[in-house]
Amino acid sequence: MSRSFEIVSASAASVEQIHAAFGREDYWLDRLAGDAASTLDSFTVDADGGVEVQITQHLGRQILPSLVANFVPGDLKLLYRETWRSAGDGQVRGESHVTASGGLGSSRADNVLLPSGGTSQLRSTGKVVVKIPLVGGKLEKSIGDSLAKSIPATLRYTTSWIADHG
Repeated sequence: MSRSFEIVSASAASVEQIHAAFGREDYWLDRLAGDAASTLDSFTVDADGGVEVQITQHLGRQILPSLVANFVPGDLKLLYRETWRSAGDGQVRGESHVTASGGLGSSRADNVLLPSGGTSQLRSTGKVVVKIPLVGGKLEKSIGDSLAKSIPATLRYTTSWIADHG
């Protein structure tokens, strides 16, 4: 099974400001600050301003429901990979991939930052897949609900970070 999602968020920051923040390592380190379970594994910006980031989140087993923990062979890790690249017409396109250790599931989102006057809008569309019998569908729904909150919250964080760091 899988669960699709579409999330639209707005920001007072411009597309250019957000893309510039994504191209700064200090932004990503600040974004992860206070989250001892996450590490910035890789950060690259190519000559054209394309950004690729890889993050690992070490979740352990203790946060998992006991039924789910039975399917996890060790500690649970989430491997994140995000890319962002200018697409012309003032737009920036990105992809987000998350893979759970042990082949338990994944998610993928196609993202586009669009100009909206002097502000911007983020549109994220994607799919969540959880490969755990009996509870996969419920977890997909829960993850989808979480994404509906976390994606706008991350954009709000980015907007505040830009205001603080220029």
